[in-house]
Amino acid sequence: MACRTAFIIAISTALLAAPSARAQGAGEPTGVWQTQAGDARVKVSKCGGGICGVIVGLKDPIDPSTGKPQVDDKNPNPALKKRPMIGLPLFSGMQPVAPNKWSGQIYNADDGGTYASSVSVTGTDTLKVEGCVGALCGSENWTRVGR
Repeated sequence: MACRTAFIIAISTALLAAPSARAQGAGEPTGVWQTQAGDARVKVSKCGGGICGVIVGLKDPIDPSTGKPQVDDKNPNPALKKRPMIGLPLFSGMQPVAPNKWSGQIYNADDGGTYASSVSVTGTDTLKVEGCVGALCGSENWTRVGR
């Protein structure tokens, strides 16, 4: 009788816990995320079996020195220096490597460099974005602002 009661309690607990995990959307990276500094919003979507990230908003969309929309002027490729920041792809080759984690490359528009990167969903509304240059790595947490 004690075994049967323990079994029923274990099953009931599992069934009650399962819907809350789904309701929170745990592990789902898709949506619109604001960078830690608050200077950009990035839309993350599924693509090619992995994820893509594209800038969809900027805190300062207009370049004060030109009065025109911000462009990718730090890019080392002269052909890309005039592309608009809004719509700029940030992630490339981001493929799943573990539950709630993707690895690939990230483009840094602040210096025009592309770096090894990983992205992890660490909470319902938190995305940890890491980038590395050789052995030197850094990370920041992005906050979900839309689905």
